[in-house]
Amino acid sequence: MRILGIETSCDETGVALVDERDGLLAHSVYSQASLHADYGGVVPELASRDHIRKTLPLIHQIMSDSATGPQDITGVAYTAGPGLMGALLVGASIARSLAWAWRIPALGVHHMEGHLVAPMLEDHAPEPPFVALLISGGHTLLVKVPAYGRYELLGESLDDAVGEAFDKTAKLLGLEYPGGPLLAELATKGQPDRFQFPRPMTNRPGLDFSFSGLKTFVANTVSKQAKDPQTRADIALAFEQAVIDTLTIKCRRALDHTGLNTLVVAGGVSANQQLRIALRKMADDLNAEVFYPRPIFCTDNGAMIAYAGLLRLMTGQADDLSIQAKPRWSLMDLPQISPK
Repeated sequence: MRILGIETSCDETGVALVDERDGLLAHSVYSQASLHADYGGVVPELASRDHIRKTLPLIHQIMSDSATGPQDITGVAYTAGPGLMGALLVGASIARSLAWAWRIPALGVHHMEGHLVAPMLEDHAPEPPFVALLISGGHTLLVKVPAYGRYELLGESLDDAVGEAFDKTAKLLGLEYPGGPLLAELATKGQPDRFQFPRPMTNRPGLDFSFSGLKTFVANTVSKQAKDPQTRADIALAFEQAVIDTLTIKCRRALDHTGLNTLVVAGGVSANQQLRIALRKMADDLNAEVFYPRPIFCTDNGAMIAYAGLLRLMTGQADDLSIQAKPRWSLMDLPQISPK
């Protein structure tokens, strides 16, 4: 099977072609970051309009790059949710229309399942069972994965997602949108141990997260300190380290709780290099393995959607002619991936 994947859940337009035998054939991602920067965050209407402008040209591009014609494509996968309703409808409408015109099946894919399977795009890929840490701008989840398509929730954020906390803290420090990567860069200039921030919900049992209190703690610190560059860098480092320690503690607990020795980390925040170093050390201490997608596949992209769609379309799953868009959609509600 050769699957066209389309991702339009938020502010990246991603398309890709994945082949059952040959793997990833072509992919392209267009970021709207500069479009939303003046507003300090994603404007849903602008995001939807930009997806309309970019999706079809990107599809033409990757089909040309891979010498693929419509007759070579055997299925279309698109992000059906969760995400921004208008943005989701753009990708869903285009995908469903192409599938109808080409007389091939289409399937709406769960955005977080896409992130979860992104490490499968690498040469050294994980095999279930494993624990997955999914960390993005809108989600923070710890999930047990006995098999692809079978997901057991271990813990989640009770308020802000970790990526959202990064962006909001970056804004407190005067950084531009999207602030997460800029905060991580600023943290490299910080002096360790000048500020000590709490590691939320680590002093109690359980695997849930909460980052809103940490963000408030940072806001109070910023308001009391001088705004010189070194202080801003020191605060950035203290915040980043608090988040990394919190995620590392919870991942260790999850591996201990499940008795598993494989950890998969995916989503935009998984590109953070200091987090990777900390989780690698933790995994080494436990004689465990940790897997990530390469940085380009940590953020939203069409390749992960195409691969997730491939796994399900290969078993005969497909949608009817209706256009599916689900702004809120639990990963635990997905049907199992059963052999055809």
